[in-house]
Amino acid sequence: MAGPERRKAQAASFGAAAATYERARPSYPDRAVDWLLPPGARRVLDLGAGTGKLTRALAGRGLDVVAVEPSAGMLGQLARVLPGVPALVGTAEHIPLADHAVDAVLVAQAWHWVDPARAVPEVARVLAPGRRLGLLWNIRDERTDWVAELTRIIHTPDHADNGSLAPVVGPPFGPAERFDVEWSRPAAPDEIIDLVASRSYIITMPPGQRAAVLARVRQLLGTRPGLAGTDRIPLPYVTRCTRAQLAP
Repeated sequence: MAGPERRKAQAASFGAAAATYERARPSYPDRAVDWLLPPGARRVLDLGAGTGKLTRALAGRGLDVVAVEPSAGMLGQLARVLPGVPALVGTAEHIPLADHAVDAVLVAQAWHWVDPARAVPEVARVLAPGRRLGLLWNIRDERTDWVAELTRIIHTPDHADNGSLAPVVGPPFGPAERFDVEWSRPAAPDEIIDLVASRSYIITMPPGQRAAVLARVRQLLGTRPGLAGTDRIPLPYVTRCTRAQLAP
């Protein structure tokens, strides 16, 4: 499969693994969400909402939240856990909201799938003047040796970085600001297996290759000193955040 076709297949793969994604993927630290939200925001769009990991944090703040997501499978999981939140089918390039409908657009773990040339003006359209776009990614902290080894096991040679260090935004938004939050999440070994299985490049592997990768991850967790026999393994993350302000 050629590069563009592979990327398209990976972008569309999450619906088939929505239940695994919901079980395995972490939420986002409060410090990251607080930094991304503009002062006084009430109406917030969670764009590319997936199963609602970020949506829960926003709704828990009492905000007026709407979720937009292209995958019916992911939206089904979101509707199950957040039945009171409006959930719409849409993409960053075609957002099903009126002009100036929200005070903030937050995009978690998804901006690398969009076409910025089309998504940036569309996000600007639904934002109120002077309001904010916020992007965030949970990245495994590979400064921890076993996490670096995990990455070596699961990444294929053609794996591409998700662009979270310097995501493309640009006009009509002002300069992008960056902020990182370091944190850790205890995870059972089976949860780490599910976390790996929820990655797009693992979902789209041929079944035999996928099974072999997951077997190597089980071996790592079951044999490495400090991990073997441990019920809850601290999994360190860095949440990379970017925010950009729309011109008034």
